[in-house]
Amino acid sequence: MENSTYFYFMLFENIGYTRYVLFSLAFILYCTIIFFNILTILAIFLERTLHQPMYILISCLSVNSVFGTAAFFPRVLTDLLSDIHSISRELCILQSFVIFTYVVNEYTILMLMAFDRFAAICKPLQYHTIITPRSLTILIVINLTYTMILLGIAGILTTKMKMCGNKLFKVYCHNYELAKLSCENTIVINVFGMFITIVTTVIPLSLILYSYVNILIICQRSSSQFKGKAYQTCIPHVVVLLNFSVAVISDVTLSRVVTLNLPVGLSVFLSLEFLIIPPILNPLVYALNLPDIRKKIICLINPFK
Repeated sequence: MENSTYFYFMLFENIGYTRYVLFSLAFILYCTIIFFNILTILAIFLERTLHQPMYILISCLSVNSVFGTAAFFPRVLTDLLSDIHSISRELCILQSFVIFTYVVNEYTILMLMAFDRFAAICKPLQYHTIITPRSLTILIVINLTYTMILLGIAGILTTKMKMCGNKLFKVYCHNYELAKLSCENTIVINVFGMFITIVTTVIPLSLILYSYVNILIICQRSSSQFKGKAYQTCIPHVVVLLNFSVAVISDVTLSRVVTLNLPVGLSVFLSLEFLIIPPILNPLVYALNLPDIRKKIICLINPFK
């Protein structure tokens, strides 16, 4: 087969009238994700008392959710109503780049959140000298920039591969799935992909674990009042981290372990969990657990209350 200029999403074939039910569910879900995340961003942006590192990072999570889902939902909604489920090679690689940038950004932001909590709880007297608006901005820019560069290089390597197939058994473009369609030796891109995984996922997770272990040690030595306050700010971060990590692991497992025999519907859901659950769970977790954000959101929804 010649080098493919289009790829075809095979899982949209033969779904019949189910497509309209799926379209309705996906549309409602996407609107809900946009609504809650935009509400969180506005609450933090408009309330000056929330212009603090922890809240700024929470707003970054919401911005990232809007960014990542924008690469998936409009496309999948179009495919559900269309009889042609093809995507050009360039758009496919772009979609893959944006979705994986979203994943890496999520871990980066969660790592910075863990560092912020570590500084606040373990080094409270030095907190305002360690975490300043300038240092936080630099950390965000550096972390987001180098990950985008790494993923951009991976995208360029993918564009240069000669494809011997054009059928994708996913509902979105996945860089590893594209590599599996190549008729060339993919050892370079596989090794580079492993390097990216270590730099953008393993290292941030290790630093997150280090931060929370130290926080836990400090809490065990502190008063019950201090312990309760620390847990109140840390538990939402841990919930978000665990949820996102389980979702990403599910997608990676389904992509790389071909011996799993799961129903198609369950397989699709598990592969999409990282694009569906975290973007809607994150703002709910923070809105419900952090009174300052909850109060501002209530004011935005009902300004006359």
